[in-house]
Amino acid sequence: MKRATGLLALLLCLVLAASAALACTTTIVGKKASADGSVMVSHSDDGLGDARLVYVPAKDHKPGSMRPVYYSHCALDFKPQWGGTVSHRIVDGKRAPMYATKGDPKSVPLGYIPQVAHTYAYFDANYGIMNEHQLSIGECTDKAKVDPEPAPGKRIFYSAELSRVALERCKTAREAIKLMGALIEKYGYYGTGETLTVADANEGWVFEMAGYDKDGTDGVWVAQRVPDDAFFVASNQFRIRDIKPGDPDMMYSANIFDAAKKMGWWKPSDGPLDWAKVYGDGEFHHPYYSLRRVWRAQSLAAPSLNLPAWVENAFTRVYPFAIKPDQKLAVADIFAIHRDNYEGTEFDLTKGLAAGPFGDPNRYEGGAESVAEGDLSSVKGNFERPLNIYRCVYAYVNQSRSWLPPAIGGLTWFGPDRPATSTLMPFYAGATDLPKPIQTSNILKYDRGSMWTAFNYVANQVELKYSFMIKDLRAVRDGFESRFFGLQKDLEAKALALWTKGDKKGAKTLLTRHSDKQANDVLKSWWTLSEQLYVRYNDGYRNDLDGIAQPVFYPAWWLKLVGYEQGPTSYQKPASK
Repeated sequence: MKRATGLLALLLCLVLAASAALACTTTIVGKKASADGSVMVSHSDDGLGDARLVYVPAKDHKPGSMRPVYYSHCALDFKPQWGGTVSHRIVDGKRAPMYATKGDPKSVPLGYIPQVAHTYAYFDANYGIMNEHQLSIGECTDKAKVDPEPAPGKRIFYSAELSRVALERCKTAREAIKLMGALIEKYGYYGTGETLTVADANEGWVFEMAGYDKDGTDGVWVAQRVPDDAFFVASNQFRIRDIKPGDPDMMYSANIFDAAKKMGWWKPSDGPLDWAKVYGDGEFHHPYYSLRRVWRAQSLAAPSLNLPAWVENAFTRVYPFAIKPDQKLAVADIFAIHRDNYEGTEFDLTKGLAAGPFGDPNRYEGGAESVAEGDLSSVKGNFERPLNIYRCVYAYVNQSRSWLPPAIGGLTWFGPDRPATSTLMPFYAGATDLPKPIQTSNILKYDRGSMWTAFNYVANQVELKYSFMIKDLRAVRDGFESRFFGLQKDLEAKALALWTKGDKKGAKTLLTRHSDKQANDVLKSWWTLSEQLYVRYNDGYRNDLDGIAQPVFYPAWWLKLVGYEQGPTSYQKPASK
């Protein structure tokens, strides 16, 4: 029995670790493309793992201090020799109080870099999110030709720790990109290819990076500015194409051409160096794993483009680097993109036999033969990969607003678990802390004090009778989001009045307490929702004041497909087919 339990735990660890590499969609909205003039960054972290949104406080450091650089679980897989657990990414109370998780193996540094005198406060998750100066970051993993392993003192940085160092030390997107690029060049890069969307209150940039030599000590990187009037999306595939020397809207590593020539991937006679094609390796897993999401996001932002859903190959140029949206985009518009399951298209995941009788859009992925009885390895094929996915651990939309003090202008709208069943909650860049429930999560533990547990629990409930339960959930979800958007204007006016009078502490306290109250209201209501769903749909019926055990039968189309008509309708044995 102990052996079986240990094997199950090992399999779970492998599943959790592997999911990190299947992750993420990220967007940027320029200030002239947004409804209110903010620069927005969004990110859905689609690898089931550490769900915590952690507050990292600002700190002063003594001269000669060194900053540890930790291994990132999301880079390749969980490696126990570097500390942490499958469900906790960093174990170091010096980094942040909520990273001091008792009983977990302490994180072991891959190396150290010189510390600066002062580091800024920021929100941290599996990647850094936003700092007190409203510098904002999103992420997606990309398939590169080479994924080097970490090596102490040789290859110590992955995008996750790069993003955190940038938030600790930088105020603008350009500063952040230059710093992260310099760190790659000096300290080496390991792990998968990566895209970081990096923005401040004035502009947004796409920063992409990769290793190229599994035994080498450096990496390569490139960055491209998103036009102010444009919308950008990336979904697990490099999006930057031709490198243009001298272009003021592009930056890149000094070795980008030499490394490509050294590896035999490019030569000057080939024409411009196509970053995505030279250093990338197409899409993860199957055709349209990435491109379908890019098509859908761009189509939702600009239907007038009539972009084709079908293309010639993984390196198509049909989908532009950035597009001008048909209408200016708000926070709700961006999160609606992350919530999408291709509804209303030929790929609609709420339709068909795979969706079941109640239109469940969730499609479990890969490796089925490892947990199911029978040999399934001969079954070839794929499901469409949607923007909203069941294994998303959190998603958010960041706003950076130039007309407000950074403490008020920087705003993270954060939703735990998968976007379609999550509620966006506001957290301000000037917060002095974050609510404990949003900083608490362990995927291997049922915890009613954890915001992620509550949302994940309800999301799994909803799959039982999706087309019915999702309506109940949306009523609660939309009510909260309407409330939060409605309170925003007056709240920020009060905070700005305090700030203008010189009471910066009072302004920060006001914003912090507001977020804390709203989050705790959400947590309480979400557990209440779980109880209501249990009562209302108990045993497959619908139960309410109109009656107990009201039948909710299956739709006719589904009954026909699953053989209902061949069931026992008489006492005679049916004729064999």
